[in-house]
Amino acid sequence: MPIDFSGTWVMETNDNFEDYMKILNIDLVTRKIAIHLSQTKVIIQDADKLTIKTLSTFRNYEISLTIGEEFDEYTKGLDNRMLKTLVNWQGDTLVCTQKGEKANRGWKHWIEGDKLHLELYCEDVVCHQVFRRKQ
Repeated sequence: MPIDFSGTWVMETNDNFEDYMKILNIDLVTRKIAIHLSQTKVIIQDADKLTIKTLSTFRNYEISLTIGEEFDEYTKGLDNRMLKTLVNWQGDTLVCTQKGEKANRGWKHWIEGDKLHLELYCEDVVCHQVFRRKQ
C-alpha cells in the first residue's frame, strides 16, 4: 500500500515559483501577488482516489482524480489551459504528467519526515515547494 498523503499541509518554502509561472505565461500582476501568498494543501486520499485542494487568500484550485486514469484537466484560474493529465505512483512518490501546449509539464509529490514536497516543472523550469503538516 502506498504512503497516505491525507491531511492539511501549510507552505514553508516556495523556491523558483515566479520563474515557473513565467514559463506558463502567467501575467506579471498575478505572479507578483502569487509569490507572496502562503498556500495550504488539503489532500484527501481514499485508496486510488485523490482530491487535492490548493488554498490561498487569492485563489483556490481543486482537482479530483483516480491514480492510473488519464483525465481532462482545465487549469482554471491558474494558466487556463486544457491538459491531458495522468497521475501514477513511482514508489512512494505521486508523479503527474500533463500533456498540452507546454513541453515536459507535470509535478511530483513525496513525503520526507513530516514534510510534504511538491516539485512543479514545465519545460526546463523547476519549482520546489515544501509544506508541513498542520496539527
